[in-house]
Amino acid sequence: MPTCPGTTSYSHVALQPGLLGPVPAADLERAFNDNDAMHWVEQPAWLRKLQLPEDRQNIRCLNRRTRIAKRLLDIVVASCLLVLTAPLVLLAAIAVKLSSRGPILFSQIRVGLNQRSVRESDCDGDTCRRETRAYGKPFRIYKIRTMHLEASSAGPSQAQSGDCRVFQVGKLLRKMRIDELPQLVNVLRGEMSMVGPRPECIEYMEELNAKVPGYSKRLGLKPGLTGIAQIESGYANDIDSYRRKVAYDLIYLQNCCLSNDIRVMFRTLKVILTGFGAL
Repeated sequence: MPTCPGTTSYSHVALQPGLLGPVPAADLERAFNDNDAMHWVEQPAWLRKLQLPEDRQNIRCLNRRTRIAKRLLDIVVASCLLVLTAPLVLLAAIAVKLSSRGPILFSQIRVGLNQRSVRESDCDGDTCRRETRAYGKPFRIYKIRTMHLEASSAGPSQAQSGDCRVFQVGKLLRKMRIDELPQLVNVLRGEMSMVGPRPECIEYMEELNAKVPGYSKRLGLKPGLTGIAQIESGYANDIDSYRRKVAYDLIYLQNCCLSNDIRVMFRTLKVILTGFGAL
């Protein structure tokens, strides 16, 4: 069985308490005192800034025409990409099968769009049942497997730079984002959009919601195959990178429109060609 230097198994990759590590109390207090998480980063100059009468809270704040146009764009782009990249996916599947034992596809439960609303009848005293663990709707995400089979046996864990669980072919697939292509099926099924916040592992929700202010607000949009956070900040695996990620996601929420989705998709090409943010 493949091992990492200085270890005898993959047991060290199990999800440990404290995904983001300890956060200094003073740092956490400063973060929560900042009510506008979008101020943690600068809005990208290439992004069209919408002039809204009031801040959006979730996807229901988008007008009907924008929601329909966004869904049509998802269907057209995902369908075309599935056809055009089918030979590439086939080659990747063969390469994975020859490089590592186990299934070609990797699947995992992720958190999707949160459309829950609290009704007065749901509340009992000071506690609202529908506010408890009110995260997004879980769904199963699909990717081409890039890690050794033993790597996922202990549960989900964050990828790191130079992660030894990734086999050689997997590194190339991750760098070019080829491993993400099966998620086009999730887009067609309506579980994801082409552009939006990246879907997070369900096991991480409690800690991220507690340590990253504004995190739950990003669940007001359908998760995306690409997005502003992915092309501006790359992979998130610590408290600072998660804060940047949330800030970009909230910027997208306030500026979500068809033209910005097209801008994001074109800029994703640069990310694919350069391998930016891949681990």
